[in-house]
Amino acid sequence: MSDISLAQAVVLGVVEGVTEFLPVSSTGHLKIAEGLMGIRVSDAAVVGFTAVIQVGAIAAALVYFSGDIVRIVSAWFRGLVRPEERHGHDYAFAWWVVFATIPIVVVGLAAKPLIQGPLASLWVVAASLLAGSAVMWAADRVGRHKRGEDDTTFRDAMLVGTSQIAALLFPGFSRSGATMSTALLLDLDRVAATRLSFLLGIPALTGAGLYELKDAAGAGTGVAPLVAGTAVSFVVAYASIAWLLRYVASHSFTVFVVYRIGVAALLLALLGAGAIAA
Repeated sequence: MSDISLAQAVVLGVVEGVTEFLPVSSTGHLKIAEGLMGIRVSDAAVVGFTAVIQVGAIAAALVYFSGDIVRIVSAWFRGLVRPEERHGHDYAFAWWVVFATIPIVVVGLAAKPLIQGPLASLWVVAASLLAGSAVMWAADRVGRHKRGEDDTTFRDAMLVGTSQIAALLFPGFSRSGATMSTALLLDLDRVAATRLSFLLGIPALTGAGLYELKDAAGAGTGVAPLVAGTAVSFVVAYASIAWLLRYVASHSFTVFVVYRIGVAALLLALLGAGAIAA
């Protein structure tokens, strides 16, 4: 099937909103939910739909971090016209976001046939959930959590931004999990790692959603499901962001590692029993 019903869109919107910014893989969870509902995960319209409803979650991040975004963008524009304004951290950070987004854009365009084809398999999702869990567990323990957000550098931004490619190629690895783990390995504290993951993810995810809009709207997905899924993902994602930032301020990422392993084990069992199509 290439079309998605209104009820299915609401379910997928909830899944997207809950998981987009948690380090558990929104793409993996969406593919699992689609598989359980009998939706063909490699269908162009379905791939487009999932990318578009991400815009709802990204919009929630834009609203939640609007103060930070306005401050950074304002500093960037001031620096463009006044050289004396180019020495602040916000001006530099704006350029870092631009440069750090380039790698994932290049790989995303070049590898699109693989991403929408063989790599869309639920077997890949299960393996990536496990691999990402191992990386996150190690990063949370190896990282010294001694650097705050104001201590971030161009190198940090580029490494964290580039790490998004792992989640792009291997659904289940988790974009936020990859970026947060990389930030932790660079000795950022958990709150700084989480905020950096949010700010670096906004351009790439927004661009992906807009780029895929033509496929979602032109390959069998109705306007009503798109609107419903996007709206639901916005509301749920806003609540998810607020909860996550409070949680990581005083907790490790262990609960997410355990959860990911549990989901991977369940998925492997379902695939092995033939209860869900890969």
